[in-house]
Amino acid sequence: MEEKKKLKISKATIFTILALTLITIFSVTMCPVTMQNDTFYTVKVGEHIAQNGVDMKEPFAWHEGLPYTYPHWLYDLGMYFIYNSFGWHGIYVATCLLACVLGMSIFLVISKLTKNEVVAFFITLGAMYVLKPYIAARAQLVTFILFIWTIFFIEKFLETKKWYYALGLIIIPIIIANVHAAVFPMYFVLYLPYIGEWIIANIAEIILYQKFRMFILNKRIDYMEKRQEKGIKINEEKLETLKELKTKKSELLSRIKIKRGKNLKNPYKIKLANDKNVKFLILIMIICIFTGLLTPIGDTPYTYLYKSVKGNTMDNINEHLPLTLAESKEALCMIVIFLAVVTFTKTKICLKDLFFIGGLGYLMLLSRRQITMFTLIGALVLARLVLQLFVEYKVDAGKFVGYFTKIIPAAFISVLVIFIGYNTIRYRVGGKYISTTSYPVEASEFILRNIDLGKARFYNEYNYGSYMLFKGIPVFIDSRADVYDPQFNGKEDDIFSDFIDLSTISKYYETIFEKYDITHVITYKDSKTNMLIRDTKDERFIKLYEDNNFVIYRRLEEGLLK
Repeated sequence: MEEKKKLKISKATIFTILALTLITIFSVTMCPVTMQNDTFYTVKVGEHIAQNGVDMKEPFAWHEGLPYTYPHWLYDLGMYFIYNSFGWHGIYVATCLLACVLGMSIFLVISKLTKNEVVAFFITLGAMYVLKPYIAARAQLVTFILFIWTIFFIEKFLETKKWYYALGLIIIPIIIANVHAAVFPMYFVLYLPYIGEWIIANIAEIILYQKFRMFILNKRIDYMEKRQEKGIKINEEKLETLKELKTKKSELLSRIKIKRGKNLKNPYKIKLANDKNVKFLILIMIICIFTGLLTPIGDTPYTYLYKSVKGNTMDNINEHLPLTLAESKEALCMIVIFLAVVTFTKTKICLKDLFFIGGLGYLMLLSRRQITMFTLIGALVLARLVLQLFVEYKVDAGKFVGYFTKIIPAAFISVLVIFIGYNTIRYRVGGKYISTTSYPVEASEFILRNIDLGKARFYNEYNYGSYMLFKGIPVFIDSRADVYDPQFNGKEDDIFSDFIDLSTISKYYETIFEKYDITHVITYKDSKTNMLIRDTKDERFIKLYEDNNFVIYRRLEEGLLK
């Protein structure tokens, strides 16, 4: 018996090592070689912090007096030190390492909470594939890891009530407030399903109508007995009738409680648990609310999300726009899987998991970037549903570990993972860290050599402004959208909206250029702005530079026009 137990443990260990190895390989293949626009300003902001500290001032745009909240100052600083020591190779390797940690974290959390390594492995691969567009050198990669471990600490604390899980829950929001303050409120969203389930479970245990009738009945009996003690004549027959009724009601309440208890233990679809430790979890959450003060960026963790929602950037930045299911096969597939498993099988779902899927699903439809949270938490929920499905249909899921540690199945999943990874990464072989089609690499060198930056006021576009400021060129706008939103900077001029109006030709470009006294324009060759300047042969603009992707103009002052 002991030999079998040791063999079982050995097989589980072998599969875990195999799973972590394949997840590491798969995670690396998910990492893009080419840097995103946010990565450029991340490095430059980190350099500024290293030299000047967190001064809450915007140092890179030529607009005067703009503040900056530094919402991920600690991540920016870390990326700068890596870049300063190892260049873009270091940034890429760091991103690969974080992606591997994310993949391993998802697997470990699911396997530890569900006690099934095989299900955790396959669901982790699916989750990482869905998260692929969001794996980049950005602060969100760190918070993905922190969020999945938050769920682990919450559930282990509720299970054991051990202090070190509570300590982990307090440390995580401190890190989030400094690494990615924009998602600080999302940390507390993860507590709500547990609290909601606890509240409903307590309400379900209260038999309100019957208890109210018992309360009235007790009051009537007490009233009559007190009158009797005082020597006041009462209807004794009626008193006895009330006491008999009280006995019957007490028996009825007991039967209802027993029946309700059975229903809660074996529900039709939704399992409801009344975890007494949730009240301590609420106390931890209250303590964590104050951790947002442990940062040099003031009240940013509390105000950033609110200002973003109130501002105009949410309606114009692609990742903040509502999700269209027809355009996201991954989101549609996940929703269909959840609905199919819950609706068409005997599987039961915990109320907290239903809250997670419903709440995060709603957030995902409001903002497409929230597909990340739906995927992270949904992976754990799906694992629970799959294992519940096995229980309902009497499938021994424990045998899976032994089966997949055999040579042929282990070789098959290894080849499958490597094949999928190869098909993902083969298009990136030979790729460059900086795309010359997306960013003005050569054009920036021309600017630095030929234009006096002390006098120039460039108009540039949102997507490559970060690269320009990385090269030390003052910009009109870049992908730090909050800097240019009046909700954040308190300015009358809405720089972000002016850019949107100009880029969509909602306003005549000269109106914006005159407003900001633009001296130079750099734009994509196929942009609407360039087509208008070029096709109308506008005499206000002299072409200084042109390559396959970008064009630079000098804008003439009114007195210099022919």
